[in-house]
Amino acid sequence: MMHMYEVNHQRIKTNGIWMHVAEQGTGPLVLLLHGFPEFWYSWRHQITFLASHGYHAVAPDLRGYGDTDAPLSLSSYTLFHIVGDLIGLLDHFGEEQAFVVGHDWGAVAGWYLSLFRPDRVKGLVSLGVPYSPRSPNSKLVEVIRQTHGDGYYVCQFQKPGRAEMAFARYDYLTVMKKFLLINKTDSLIAPPDMEIIDYLETPSVLPPWITEEELQEYADKFLESGFTGPLNYFRAMELNWELLAPWQGSKVTVPVKFITGDKDYGFESEGAKEYVEGGVFKKFVPNSEVIILDGHHFIHQEKAQQVSDEILSFLHKLSAA
Repeated sequence: MMHMYEVNHQRIKTNGIWMHVAEQGTGPLVLLLHGFPEFWYSWRHQITFLASHGYHAVAPDLRGYGDTDAPLSLSSYTLFHIVGDLIGLLDHFGEEQAFVVGHDWGAVAGWYLSLFRPDRVKGLVSLGVPYSPRSPNSKLVEVIRQTHGDGYYVCQFQKPGRAEMAFARYDYLTVMKKFLLINKTDSLIAPPDMEIIDYLETPSVLPPWITEEELQEYADKFLESGFTGPLNYFRAMELNWELLAPWQGSKVTVPVKFITGDKDYGFESEGAKEYVEGGVFKKFVPNSEVIILDGHHFIHQEKAQQVSDEILSFLHKLSAA
């Protein structure tokens, strides 16, 4: 069990914003990047585990989340801003390179940190979201809308205010339960004229890997910070597509371990399984291995020890190289 006082908290000035980080341990730097809708606390299992094995584990609240600044403009949430924040963290800690572990949107941040600045990344562990090359001709959200329709959660999150209004019909604890405890294995698509938050179920019984108290930590934090910052990551997707044109067709060359749950929503139904197990993923991420665990989207919490062990074995392998 992790004791909160063992984790040090501070706010760091980086890339024009104040960023809150939780850190523990000394040694080589490991950045732990959370996804949606989370904050540093998602890494509570890994941060202590890595610290106890001789690493300096640093889990920031990404911009827009938790106790980190949340710029108002959605154009301040591009991958260039997120990666810029992370470079500022490395500079603050005086580290030329770091190991990076990312989940969900944090995995996306890890992919683009590795793509833009491979000189700063020793290795990347990506959880749940594989690297996907930019489509040369079609904007990402347009492709998603054509493929999945307007009921798909990414499409519903595009219009400023829409998802926030829908979420507001529920208390924060219920919203957290609906997202963090998703056990659907198909794509997250709401029926016509229904909001995704209404479509997601609220489990009556919690799974064994999370407690009511832990879920309340999330609820309390989002009550303070709201959902607009986190949703702006989705709203900047079109802008990302426009800005990423210079990297068209480029590869991620750093060593990568990709870990996902076999029941992660959309893993099988959206073709991710064939993609990561086939040759295409390897073409874009040549120095990669793929680990598929028995589990869902929030695999680093559901299978905390297994994921921690996979991260550690990867760090050890790279340190020995």
